[in-house]
Amino acid sequence: MKSIKIILTLTLIATLAFSCKNEKNPEVKTVEVETEVVKELDPNATYAKAEFTIDGMTCQIGCAATIQKKISKMDGVKSATVDFDKKLAMVEYNEAKVTPTTLEEAVAKVSDTYKVSDMKTVDEFSTKKKCSAECKKVCSKEGATEAEKLACKKECAKKGNKSCNGALKESKEMACKTDCKKACCSKKEA
Repeated sequence: MKSIKIILTLTLIATLAFSCKNEKNPEVKTVEVETEVVKELDPNATYAKAEFTIDGMTCQIGCAATIQKKISKMDGVKSATVDFDKKLAMVEYNEAKVTPTTLEEAVAKVSDTYKVSDMKTVDEFSTKKKCSAECKKVCSKEGATEAEKLACKKECAKKGNKSCNGALKESKEMACKTDCKKACCSKKEA
């Protein structure tokens, strides 16, 4: 029994002695760090704006933000915004380096579930719903009284034209009753 203990003890000491590293030089590991590349925009370039619908997005962070990041990193893209709620992408890009087709391909590379539709080049990005042409025509017709315009805007607002709601709110704030004695109304008349 004593001999077994001695053999085990010697084996343990030998294992510890030879397994310890007595190297004085530390191990050097190289780790790659992703750095943000600042894109230089060509001042002589012609920039165009495109809007398109992206179907298949299921969340703001995983889908919309990923697509926006991917498009923003493209060479020639000045700015990119993806609105998850509206399923709308708005991209400003250098026409010499990027085309609507390459934008569509970039979205498809993120995932096969995303489908681009209604691709169009625009002068200005649409940030909110606009009144229908009929609403605009009726609400701004010449010769209409303020009461008629207000009634029109109320009707448009009922139909769900959100920008008409803004116009309605603005027109309520702007319109004074004829017999109003408040200071705000007297200033407008003067």
